[in-house]
Amino acid sequence: MFLAAIILLFVAMLFVLIRLYVGKTLYDRVLAANAFGTHTVLFIGVLGFLMGRPDFLDIALLYALINFVGTIAILKYFRYRAIGDAHQKPTEQEIGQ
Repeated sequence: MFLAAIILLFVAMLFVLIRLYVGKTLYDRVLAANAFGTHTVLFIGVLGFLMGRPDFLDIALLYALINFVGTIAILKYFRYRAIGDAHQKPTEQEIGQ
């Protein structure tokens, strides 16, 4: 059963990579990259269970945190064109997009 789960996760990761390449907008691509990270976390967890290595769950949790922070950083950069403390507010035109 877990082997089937790994195979299906791998197939889902391939579909997400296709979506990452074909995505029309930036947000489609960021969402695909985030979904790929989520699938990777699941893949690491199931693989660790199959191999009898429970320490893989620690690695998967760390990867999930990095995936979350990276997604927020990418979205903030493309919204404000800065990652640090940006003191500029978005204009009306940026909000309407």
